[in-house]
Amino acid sequence: MAENADGDLNSNLLHAPCLTGDPQLDTAIGQWLRWDKNPKTKEQIENLLRNGMNKELRDRLCCRMTFGTAGLRSAMGAGFCYINDLTVIQSTQGMYKYLERCFSDFKQRGFVVGYDTRGQVTSSCSSQRLAKLTAAVLLAKDVPVYLFSRYVPTPFVPYAVQELKAVAGVMITASHNRKEDNGYKVYWETGAQITSPHDKEILKCIEECVEPWNGSWNDNLVDTSPLKKDPLQDICKRYMEDLKKICFHRDLNSKTTLKFVHTSFHGVGHDYVQLAFQVFGFKPPIPVPEQKDPDPDFSTVKCPNPEEGESVLELSLRLAEKENARIVLATDPDADRLAVAELQENGHWKVFTGNELAALFGWWMFDCWKKNKPNADVKNVYMLATTVSSKILKAVALKEGFHFEETLPGFKWIGSRIKDLLGHGKEVLFAFEESIGFLCGTSVLDKDGVSAAVVIAEMASFLETRKVTLTEQLAKVYEKYGYHMSKTSYFLCYDPLTIKTIFERIRNFESPKEYPKFCGTFAILHVRDITTGYDSSQPNKKSVLPVSKSSQMITFTFQNGCVATLRTSGTEPKIKYYAEMCASPGQSDTALLEEELKKLIDALIENFLEPSKNGLIWRSM
Repeated sequence: MAENADGDLNSNLLHAPCLTGDPQLDTAIGQWLRWDKNPKTKEQIENLLRNGMNKELRDRLCCRMTFGTAGLRSAMGAGFCYINDLTVIQSTQGMYKYLERCFSDFKQRGFVVGYDTRGQVTSSCSSQRLAKLTAAVLLAKDVPVYLFSRYVPTPFVPYAVQELKAVAGVMITASHNRKEDNGYKVYWETGAQITSPHDKEILKCIEECVEPWNGSWNDNLVDTSPLKKDPLQDICKRYMEDLKKICFHRDLNSKTTLKFVHTSFHGVGHDYVQLAFQVFGFKPPIPVPEQKDPDPDFSTVKCPNPEEGESVLELSLRLAEKENARIVLATDPDADRLAVAELQENGHWKVFTGNELAALFGWWMFDCWKKNKPNADVKNVYMLATTVSSKILKAVALKEGFHFEETLPGFKWIGSRIKDLLGHGKEVLFAFEESIGFLCGTSVLDKDGVSAAVVIAEMASFLETRKVTLTEQLAKVYEKYGYHMSKTSYFLCYDPLTIKTIFERIRNFESPKEYPKFCGTFAILHVRDITTGYDSSQPNKKSVLPVSKSSQMITFTFQNGCVATLRTSGTEPKIKYYAEMCASPGQSDTALLEEELKKLIDALIENFLEPSKNGLIWRSM
C-alpha cells in the first residue's frame, strides 16, 4: 500500500469504513489512492477529500474519458476523467489487451509512440512523461516499442506505423486545444486513426484492466530495455524523402524572390518545417523568434489555435511586414494543421479559411497531376472532404471528371477511406477538413501541416512567376468552378444537458418527431441527422453516411442552395455551425451571395440555437 510523504494519511483514508457516505465514490477514491504513484495527482485527490469536496471528487473519479474525433482528450489533472499518469497507463493496458487479441504477431511488429511538448507542473504531467509510461506498459509485456527520442509532429506517428509495419501507434497530444489539455491519439496498422468498432472495443478492454500491472509504472524500462528503439532519424529521413513525391518545381523554388514567415505556435513544427523547405529547394522560412521554441504555456497567444485568425497571428504578421515577406505560414502546436495569410496590395492581411485553402490545394494538386501524367485516367483519381467542409472540390470534380467523396467529420474517416481506395488501385491527390486540416498525397493518412506548408510555398512561388497572388488565384478557381461562400464559427457550451435539449428541440420542432420546414423565412428542402441516421433526401429516409450516435449533427439543405450544419465538437465544449452558399460558375455577384449567407446564419442562430435563452457563449473574435 502506498504512503505519502507525511506517513500514513493514505493508510488512514483507505482503512476508513466510510470516506464520503457514497459507496461508488468511496470505491473510486480507494482505487485512486492505491493505484496512483504520481505524488502531485495523488495529493490533489487527498486535498479534495480532506476539504469535503465531494461533488468535485465525483466529477473527477466517477466517469471515464471516451474516444472522440481525435482519440482521448481531456484536461490534465487528477481523476479517471482526466489525462494523467494513471489514466494513460490504464489506456495502454487496454490497448495491449486488445492488440494482443487482434494481432498474433504483435510482439514481433511492435508499437509506435510519439509526443508533443505539452506539460503541466501542478500535475507533474507532460507529454514526454506520458509517452514514456505508454512505452513502459508495453515494454513490461515484451512488446517492441518505437519511442521517438524527442517531440515530433503528429503526422510522424501514423507515418511511422506504416513505414515500420507496426500494429498501431499512439501520439500524446492535444493539438491546438487550450494549454490545460492533453490527449491520447490512437492509430491502427493502416496508419489511419482508429474508427468504430476498435474505439469501443479498446474502451471495453481498458475497463477490464484498470488496476496497474506489475511493471506498468516502471518508466526506467525506456532507458534499459533492449526492446525500445528510437525511430527519429530513420523516420525523419524517410518522411523528407517521400515529400519529394509532391514537389514539382524545385528549380523554381530555389530561385524564388518570395519570402515566407513561419510560426510554430510554441509547438513542435520549427525544425521539421525548416527541413521540408530544404527538401523543396527553398531558402529557410523566417521563424517567429518568440514562438519558435516549445512552450507548454503558449505564452504569446491567448489560444494556441491558428484557426482563430489575425488575433493570434499578430507576432508573425508584424515580423512579415518588417522582413518584407508576403506570406505567413502557421502550423498549430503539433504541426498537423496549417493557417496561411497573405499581404494584400492595400496593406491589409488576408487570412485564408480552411475552405479557401482547400480550393487552392485542390486546384494545384490536380493541375500538377495533369501536367505530370498527361495520359493517366482521370476516372481513377479521387479527392475527399468531410461533410461539413466546402463543396468546392465536388464542383471541380464534376467539371474535370475525377471522383469526389465526403466522409463524416474527423480525419479518422478520411484516412480510413483513403486506405480503402488505395487498396482498390485508386489515386488520391488531396483531402481536407475545413478546420485547416490538409493532406497532399498519401504518404501519411492523416492531416499534415508540415507538407501542407511547403506545398503552399511552392504554389505561391509558381504563381509569383506568373505575377499572380494566392488571393487572385483563389478568385480564378471560383470563377471557373463557381463561388463557394462559407462561414464557420461556434458557441461555447459547458452543459451537456443544454446541448442535448437544443438538438432534441430541432428533432421535435413543430410537433413530436417533426423536423423544421422553415428557419425563419428560409425554406428547408432536406434534413439529414447523422445522430439518428435520418435523411429526408433519400428514398428510404436513411442516411448514406454512417450513424454517429455519440455526437450531435444535423444538416439542413435550403431551397436557396445553402447547406448548413449544426454539430457538437468531438474535442471541445463547442456547438459548431457551418454554412455555405454554392453558386454556379456563371453567378458572380459575390456581394449578394454573402448577404444571403449572412441572413441565413443569423436565422439559424436565432431560431435553432437561441444563444440568450440557452446561455451559450459567443466565440470571442
